[in-house]
Amino acid sequence: MQFNKDFVFGTATSSYQIEGAHNEDGRTPSIWDMFCDIDGRVFEKHNGDVACDHYHRFEEDIQHIKQLGVDTYRFSIAWPRIFPAKGEFNPAGMAFYKTLATRLREEGIKPAVTLYHWDLPMWAHNEGGWVNRDSVDWFLDYAKVCFDELDGIVDSWITHNEPWCAGFLGYHVGVHAPGHRDMNEAVRAVHHMLLSHGKAVELLKQELKSTTPIGITLNLSPVYAKTDSVNDRLAQNNSDGYSNRWFLDPVFKGQYPVDMMNLFAKYVHTYDFIKPGDMETISTECDFFGINFYSRGLVEFSAANDFMTVAAYSDYDKTGMGWDIAPNEFKDLIRRLRNEYTDLPIIITENGAAYDDVLENGEVHDVKRIDYVKKHLTAVSDLNDEGMNIAGYYLWSLMDNFEWSFGYEKRFGILYIDFDTQERVWKDSAKWYAGVIGDHKAKHADSVEA
Repeated sequence: MQFNKDFVFGTATSSYQIEGAHNEDGRTPSIWDMFCDIDGRVFEKHNGDVACDHYHRFEEDIQHIKQLGVDTYRFSIAWPRIFPAKGEFNPAGMAFYKTLATRLREEGIKPAVTLYHWDLPMWAHNEGGWVNRDSVDWFLDYAKVCFDELDGIVDSWITHNEPWCAGFLGYHVGVHAPGHRDMNEAVRAVHHMLLSHGKAVELLKQELKSTTPIGITLNLSPVYAKTDSVNDRLAQNNSDGYSNRWFLDPVFKGQYPVDMMNLFAKYVHTYDFIKPGDMETISTECDFFGINFYSRGLVEFSAANDFMTVAAYSDYDKTGMGWDIAPNEFKDLIRRLRNEYTDLPIIITENGAAYDDVLENGEVHDVKRIDYVKKHLTAVSDLNDEGMNIAGYYLWSLMDNFEWSFGYEKRFGILYIDFDTQERVWKDSAKWYAGVIGDHKAKHADSVEA
């Protein structure tokens, strides 16, 4: 693995997954607080009320981040801390993030901030959530306050994290908050998320004249057909459209894929929610493109499925989530993005793996996670040798945390969290990652001196 001197190493978290302090300093509930209270939606009805208690332990956590040696730390802001009610700014909520970002800077760590990592305020949900076009204005009000208060200390901005999850898992499949199962709602919600992304980029760049880099993060999963049959290739096309192209095409080409618009038309009887100028706004140019990559998809034809696609059996090695380990397919994805979509610098804003980690005698020997991360970092290095311009890599996640509908059952962290005591324990993967970063810095320190 070789990385140039400008390549940045980071680690990442999100607000609802780690902060806790769910009712402190003016924070009001988000859709995830509500979702966790519904029987059967989250593993053993776990919730983020306490999580990793990062809200109170951020100083300790910053020291762990510093010890890792990363260049940058990606975290998200909880919208209900900033606007606990419609039109009501909460300075106490903002103060936490201002302190966090400032302390990171003081320790030599660049703060990368995500505005929306799924914790929509309940007050917004009660007025229709992302299905309501007014959500674009609510998000802009929120974004403007964040830009005004934090832009001087934040190193980069991400508007949205994984609108596929927030939109399709939240409003179509129903396994994420708010738990709706309505394709018509989902397509509208996604449109408003993407529109709010474009408008936030315009606000920062054109109105506020900021030079801070801004982008969006999409979770992308290259999809393969089980066989080369006409049926399976159709399944692959439709699955790719649902997972990837429905987001890539508007952001980079200013249009939704027509084949998917036709496919969705069984549920979406009118596309009149797409107003003149919307697509130009959505495709406003960013400074970088964030990608969260975990796995590939393998599909086969199913006439019983509305979109004629279903997951196929795969004999690949799996992570603890049951996801295929697929570093070569990751390379395919990046090459395709360069071919078809963008020459913006790419940042891998999340990559990592969950495993059933066990704490024994104060240690966690997570060799499978080390192997997973090593394979994907090697792929990044190989891709950069091909000129693919991947500018940075954030390992997900800094610590074990609330893994959405899986609760605390799934552990993605490189720091082990004892959720009873809140003790943080470095897994072997954290020690290994710190070593990779240390070697990288030492190598380039030598070259600079030479």
